[in-house]
Amino acid sequence: MVFLEFEKPLENLYQQLEKIRQVGEAGDIDVSDKVKELEAKIKNQRKEIYSNLTGWQKVQLSRHPERPYTLYYINQMSKKFVELHGDRYYGDDKAIVGGLANIDGQNMVVIGHQKGVNTKMRQYRNFGMANPEGYRKALRLMKMAERFNLPILCLIDTPGAYPGLEAEERGQAEAIARNLFEMAQLRVPILCYVIGEGASGGAIGIGLGDRVFMLENTWYSVISPESCSSILWRSWDYKEQAAEALKLTAEHMHSFGLIDGIVKEPLGGAHSAPIEMTKALKRHLKKELNELLEMDPDDRIEARINKFGTMGVYDEKEVTVEEEK
Repeated sequence: MVFLEFEKPLENLYQQLEKIRQVGEAGDIDVSDKVKELEAKIKNQRKEIYSNLTGWQKVQLSRHPERPYTLYYINQMSKKFVELHGDRYYGDDKAIVGGLANIDGQNMVVIGHQKGVNTKMRQYRNFGMANPEGYRKALRLMKMAERFNLPILCLIDTPGAYPGLEAEERGQAEAIARNLFEMAQLRVPILCYVIGEGASGGAIGIGLGDRVFMLENTWYSVISPESCSSILWRSWDYKEQAAEALKLTAEHMHSFGLIDGIVKEPLGGAHSAPIEMTKALKRHLKKELNELLEMDPDDRIEARINKFGTMGVYDEKEVTVEEEK
């Protein structure tokens, strides 16, 4: 198990538990009472730690190396997943995966960021940072879904779109903007879930849907705490303060009306019980999808456009002729 800095008290308890079990096995001693006592302590300690997490701690949880990624959820929820590749313009971006899936009898197109489960795979997946061809591949699959009247599921988990020179040369901003324009008008239901990190245009590039949800220990913001800290304070040392100031947690996003709800995670985070988390996510998306499928496509599109069109705060001012001059 990998323990984060704020989970150190749990690590000590787990180490004690492991030692007691080893003693019991080696000496054929009944240590069941002590094991139960430590398990109860672990449960109480976990509740205490996770009952009042800071914004930065939730950012850390969203990046936990054992946290389930897109392909894990897809393979657990669907026994019939066919991955499709390429944008038909430039290449196949490994940071975004997508294809046809069947979830409990419902055919759909699933698209999501994929970070990789180890160092080699993270490099292969470019750490979940997509190039323009990734967003164009996603759009190709979305248009295919519309053609065959299949709902779309988007799983968001990215530290941002790839900021490299080659990405800009191939039209990174245009690719993301085109996705937003097209997703607003698709005639099939679109469900979006932030399952880890939701940073900037990299997230919103596949994040415009009829319903947008966040898992409990995830974040969604225009910028990461580290980048915000480096801009404002010229140092990463203030990333914890930046995380609080950005108000990037699921609770904040829901209170602002930027997402439609929060999917609760198992105590200890999604990585502590990935199968349980998958079942909860599957139940949630099936319920939401059934509601969306009952709506008329024109009504869905109108509601979707209104939903995103009313986000934000602005003032209108009448300009006089003198002011115009």
